[in-house]
Amino acid sequence: MSYQRFDRANDIIENQRTTVTSGLWTGGSTTLTTFFTGSTTSSYFVDVYNANPASDTSAEVQFALGYAHIDGSGSLGNTTKTTSGDRQTAALYRQFRNLLLAPNTEQFTFTAAPAASSSGYEDFYFLSFQRARMREKVDPGNWELHLDGGTAKIKLIDDSSTASSVTVEQGGRVFNVVSGSITNGVHTAAASETARGAYGLFYPDMGIILLNPTQVSNKVADIQVVRSANAQDNNKGDLFDSIVQGANFQARREEEISSTSYFCRVNNKRFNFSSNPTFATSSDGSLTQPTFFKDPQTFITQVGLYNETNELLAIAKLSQPLLNSYAREAIIKVKLDF
Repeated sequence: MSYQRFDRANDIIENQRTTVTSGLWTGGSTTLTTFFTGSTTSSYFVDVYNANPASDTSAEVQFALGYAHIDGSGSLGNTTKTTSGDRQTAALYRQFRNLLLAPNTEQFTFTAAPAASSSGYEDFYFLSFQRARMREKVDPGNWELHLDGGTAKIKLIDDSSTASSVTVEQGGRVFNVVSGSITNGVHTAAASETARGAYGLFYPDMGIILLNPTQVSNKVADIQVVRSANAQDNNKGDLFDSIVQGANFQARREEEISSTSYFCRVNNKRFNFSSNPTFATSSDGSLTQPTFFKDPQTFITQVGLYNETNELLAIAKLSQPLLNSYAREAIIKVKLDF
């Protein structure tokens, strides 16, 4: 027998869902300690690599960072279009607002309750994880960013470990960015930072971290946000330099795996013949081993899954050959993850 049809009720278990986490950076690494930019940079944002793309062909983009302002400050151009420039920071603010906030919500709010206050903030820094790195979502409570600015250094995490409830907005779940560490937890809660607002907002389902420039620049001296009109300020460059000096960005990703298990049942007296030319003679098809006449033996090395027209769809290979004879039976579980 070459093929055996599955009993769908008993042999196939579908839609098994498992949540798995792994290191977010290239190669499944949890910690990124070196940061590089490319030779060509956009005026809108900066792509950050794990290695120098100018000299290392394996370098990959890990995340992007930039600065956004609701009125376009920190970039060229003005609202009346009397000067040249695209007002990139304003375009970025609108883009993130449309992506993350509910309709008719004009500004982001960095407080203990992101969706509760009517007051807003005019600008923010953003870090957006590369989709290939993040895959499905960032794992809340499992990222930590160090910012170093000469005399001061802060460690930032989210407050998912202490949040009594989860706020859900258009961009999915949202948590405050607070000072602390993965090991020791929240150091300063967002509620005690309301004088300048929390350090930022974290959207794990979108892979986006927004940082509050007013709060960050108050703690890190080298990050001094400049809000010039019709001027190409280097706000994103200051943030990048602070990340480089901090030399520690830990993150893990989270994804849901959907699995289907196939139980391949090898009953006795089934699959006991081989197409290997050493199994039988080519002249009359008789068994080459006399002992195989009443008890032919084979070794199962792989299992193929076929569709209704006998087209091979998948192959499962065993770690070691499995002896099959009239006196033996086996069940081989083949699991496919999607």
